[in-house]
Amino acid sequence: MITIYKERKIVSRLFAVLLSALLTVPLLSSCGGGSKNASAPPPVDDTVGRTVSDRKATSQTEAKKGLGTGQKVALLAGAAALYYMYNQHQNASKEGAQGKYYLSKNGRVYYRDAEKRAHWVTPPSEGIRVPESEAQQYRQFQGYNGNTSGRDLTGITSSAAPAL
Repeated sequence: MITIYKERKIVSRLFAVLLSALLTVPLLSSCGGGSKNASAPPPVDDTVGRTVSDRKATSQTEAKKGLGTGQKVALLAGAAALYYMYNQHQNASKEGAQGKYYLSKNGRVYYRDAEKRAHWVTPPSEGIRVPESEAQQYRQFQGYNGNTSGRDLTGITSSAAPAL
């Protein structure tokens, strides 16, 4: 004789329904659109596979603007050029490449686009020509007039930058 207990049958059905519901939760939650305010997208590294950029051209024209004949000029490259570019853009009110620049904790400079995505800034490989009087404050950094020794930008963050 086979005896079937009604209690076990109900418990096993409830258990099966519960497991089925738990297995469908990840599927249903992944289909949601999510909120637009969740978090900023990951940073974009514009240095990879990049050719001539409009940022290089504008930084060059900005540096050359105001240079007169016979005026002494310093060449800023590397960390010195990055810090110069950061100082030129840190109080800008626009968004994007011509807007406000931020200095990250790891010593890199970035800006945010309209979608709040971070874009790393790289100095032009040929350097930036700056009047010597203006370039004096960058003397201690790597890349000042071709100097390979000196300070990099880590630990300089003076104001809180938005989180990456």
